[in-house]
Amino acid sequence: MTSSNETPVGSLENPIKFRDQDYETLREQSLKSKKLFSDPTFPAEKKSIGMPEDPSPGKAITWKRPKEISPDAVFVEGTTGTTDICQGQLGDCWLLAALSALTIHPSLFVKVVPSNQSLGDPYAGIFHFRFWQYGEWVEVVVDDRLPVREGRLLFSYSNTRNEFWSALVEKAYAKLVGSYASLKGGNISEGMEDFTGGIARSVLVSSRTPQVLWRSLTAALSRGSLLSSFIQACNSREVGKITADGLVKGHAYAITETHKVKKGSEEILLLRLRNPWGFIEYSGPWSDKGNEWNGLDASEKQKIELKIKEDGEFWISADDFSRIFNVVEVCSVSPDSLEEGDTSVSPGAWVISEHKGSWVPGFSAGGSRRYNKSFWKNPQFQLVLREQDQEDEVDSGEEEDDNDEEDKMDEGSETMSTEEKKKVVKQKKKTKQCTVLVELLQKNGRQNDQINFLYIAFHIYKVPLEMQGSCLESSFFMSNRPVGRSGKYKAQRGVWRKLRLDPGKYIIIGSTYRPDKAGEFFVRIFSKIKNTLGTNDFSCTSSYLPVMASPVSPEDQMRIESTFNKKSGPDDRLNAKEIMKLFNSVLDKIYHLPLETVRQLIFGMDTKGRSTLSREQAETLMSDLRSLQAIFVQYDEDSSGTMSPFEFSMALEAVGMKCDSSVIQLLSERFVSGELHMAFHCFVSCITRLRKLFALYESETSDEVKNRGINSVSIRTNKPFPVFIQT
Repeated sequence: MTSSNETPVGSLENPIKFRDQDYETLREQSLKSKKLFSDPTFPAEKKSIGMPEDPSPGKAITWKRPKEISPDAVFVEGTTGTTDICQGQLGDCWLLAALSALTIHPSLFVKVVPSNQSLGDPYAGIFHFRFWQYGEWVEVVVDDRLPVREGRLLFSYSNTRNEFWSALVEKAYAKLVGSYASLKGGNISEGMEDFTGGIARSVLVSSRTPQVLWRSLTAALSRGSLLSSFIQACNSREVGKITADGLVKGHAYAITETHKVKKGSEEILLLRLRNPWGFIEYSGPWSDKGNEWNGLDASEKQKIELKIKEDGEFWISADDFSRIFNVVEVCSVSPDSLEEGDTSVSPGAWVISEHKGSWVPGFSAGGSRRYNKSFWKNPQFQLVLREQDQEDEVDSGEEEDDNDEEDKMDEGSETMSTEEKKKVVKQKKKTKQCTVLVELLQKNGRQNDQINFLYIAFHIYKVPLEMQGSCLESSFFMSNRPVGRSGKYKAQRGVWRKLRLDPGKYIIIGSTYRPDKAGEFFVRIFSKIKNTLGTNDFSCTSSYLPVMASPVSPEDQMRIESTFNKKSGPDDRLNAKEIMKLFNSVLDKIYHLPLETVRQLIFGMDTKGRSTLSREQAETLMSDLRSLQAIFVQYDEDSSGTMSPFEFSMALEAVGMKCDSSVIQLLSERFVSGELHMAFHCFVSCITRLRKLFALYESETSDEVKNRGINSVSIRTNKPFPVFIQT
């Protein structure tokens, strides 16, 4: 915890130290020892590159410091600019295009590349950079040894060849995600968000006229937004293909400026783009080689700083841009949409709430809505909207329905008629609504030298008044449609949606498409000014309502009488071994109980400290086992003789025990005996101990304990629940 006078850890001013490395301390140590810094956590070795080496001796990779590569090496030459960045032999155009877009915004650039860094004296061979990571700024320290092949930088380099800031930023980001290989391939929105902490969104170029799109991009640039674009490739073979106009398909281009020029009586709208390769440029109208410049006044050329040079940067008309490019990526520190175009709206007009969570297979990784028996197990976040901020406006660009297969499969009775839909829309137009933007980001998608993003999405449900404050279970989600969602499940780091909702209480559920996919995630919610968010990780409470067992059957009663008559001692009681034989004689072989489970059953009874059972107690347990077996068979849907954690939680409720996700996870890990699924005897042991726990809680006389509730006792203080279930 920080005091009120300290800057919060994770803020830009007090970033988290990646791998606990403090830049100032390490730099001071290097200067004092007169030894250049060598980073032990990201060594100058093959594993930091993460790709197979070329077997040719002439292609061997060495690691060199900038002054070993270029005698006149500098960190920054003059000022930073878009042409400082050229892509090397690594498919990270998405990252470098974002970095190129960053250079045109000095106030954002210094967040990532702190000032006062140099290759001049005092020189220690150490640099530091900052990146936004899921709600927190992280400082990454690197040494300045860079991979070199045949005398040249292997990866990112500067157009001037003696400037090294961009290569070192790339190295720091590679360290953050594990290796250089982990940078291969990606969505430019990742880089833009990690350089700014902003919200990235995709805009279809075809959704606007060239003139409207140009005005929107101009407004976005003036607000400090980062912009990029690309031409969609129809298939993997088209990625990297160069068109007749000199443009690369499936390749990220930074949009660095907009301008309009007059040619005679005609006004031409232009956009300036940059290819992070540093070469291969657009060759159509208004390109460096275009004849259109010939008829333009010199003052107009000077105004836009026209450079006829093969540096990857070029101009293109808004009409041609709209004809050729498919998608624009926009990243802004404020969630204001492109359509608003209001530079007077400050980032302070929004408030933000952030939460972290995880999908744990068997517990909280419930999959999409098509898996209706487990969808409700996904983490639920409560969203409270109390004040409206504006009249509802229809914005098809932001609130399109995006129906997908998983929604079509479970609509059923939820489907509204056309008249009902019109009525809802008409009612919405009469009321003010709350503007919110929800983003779901999955973490650690770039690890172990590869990319592995799960298909993710989120759904938002309005909670009826009578259900507020309770856990929403499968029956709710099977009979109610979401009021908002991110759209189709996508295998990318983040999905988002800007929504306008009525005041009220909502539940946000983030999920993977298929259940049992492990992962961590980050949710952030932006709300317009005056709106109040009360977002919390929402979990069910634990409670116990015993389900009465059926009376023992005549057949079982006869077997018990016969066994006691033959095996019981003078006190008319049976020990654990005889009880085990008795119970297993009536249970199917797959459900046989080991001796340890039988002992637990005995100790769960009121035996006055004895390790034996009376006839009446044996009858009670026999009836109970029959009931538990019936429940187990009911929820063992694949007849495997075991239950998954999802099936286990439903079986618990059938017994009369409702437990939250934390308790379910703890119980499963304790009673599965190292296996993935739970066998019947483990289920019996678990129920036996849970009953004892609830009995202990009910007999508790301390008001303090009772008022905290059983969850507080068992989970937060670790007493007595974890102690009890582990004995």
